[in-house]
Amino acid sequence: MRKLTYFVAVSIDGFIGDESGDGMMFMPFVDEEFRGFLMEEYPETIAVEGRRMLGLDGIANKKYDTVIQGRRSYQVGIDAGVLSPYGHMREYVATRTLDESPHPNVELIHDDVVAKVRELKAEDGALGIWLCGGAQLAGLLADEVDDLVIKTYPVTFGGGMPMFAGRKYDLAEFELAENRTFGNGVIVRRYSRKR
Repeated sequence: MRKLTYFVAVSIDGFIGDESGDGMMFMPFVDEEFRGFLMEEYPETIAVEGRRMLGLDGIANKKYDTVIQGRRSYQVGIDAGVLSPYGHMREYVATRTLDESPHPNVELIHDDVVAKVRELKAEDGALGIWLCGGAQLAGLLADEVDDLVIKTYPVTFGGGMPMFAGRKYDLAEFELAENRTFGNGVIVRRYSRKR
């Protein structure tokens, strides 16, 4: 069974973006050391345009072959004129507002997102599924998340978009599988769900 991993950037106080969902304030921390880590360990999480700029075209996916994101997260690509931001993977967008996909590589999920994720997890394959965001979708899929990869940036927001929005209190226990600290203060932790 394939795993669903929520690979996400977050502030020290647990927010993935401001109230509008903007997380661009994390970008100054993507220095040479951290970028090298992402390129080596998680190259598929770098969008198509970034991959071109970094010379990663044609690099094999290491951890994920499928990405799922919410409509607001996908809008960032649309606004930049990139209709298939992760064209090197199968792309799914959970949406209630888009009737038709703007790109043939992007499949829209209008109905039961949980059922679709369970279907994807049941497929054969060595690579997993990346839950790219956003907060509402993560809240909806929280019980389906097998692993968390949390990139904690050394900033606080004081408010904004939480990691899991719209979720009532429901304790889920994870165990730390990996921990890495970078010179810029970023910490990347990987957790696996305790079953």
